[in-house]
Amino acid sequence: QVQLVESGGGLVQAGGSLRLSCAASGRAFSNYAMDWFRQRPGKEREFVAAITGSGGTTYYADSVRGRFTISRDNAKNTVYLQMKRLKPEDTAVYYCAADISQNMAIRTPRYWGQGTQVTVSS
Repeated sequence: QVQLVESGGGLVQAGGSLRLSCAASGRAFSNYAMDWFRQRPGKEREFVAAITGSGGTTYYADSVRGRFTISRDNAKNTVYLQMKRLKPEDTAVYYCAADISQNMAIRTPRYWGQGTQVTVSS
């Protein structure tokens, strides 16, 4: 069982930056690949980024590649999402997720956080 708690959301102007954090509780954090998903207003939840348990491989949605960076600190049981050059269309609830599968191409996480709101004003 893994519990996930996101933090760091808020209101930012277009072009600005935010860093989201996700603290995980439970055993063997490094065994889990971690993900960020988001749900934009009126849209279905969508994949944003993923990172393997070791942190050695990352994967991004085309819409955020080059602007967002996922990273993790296994000593702190925490995963991060650094978001730069934010756009109004990045406005969404951002969810942290975890799964034992390390397959970066197919992400269907078993464990989910409660989400944190990110609002980008124009």
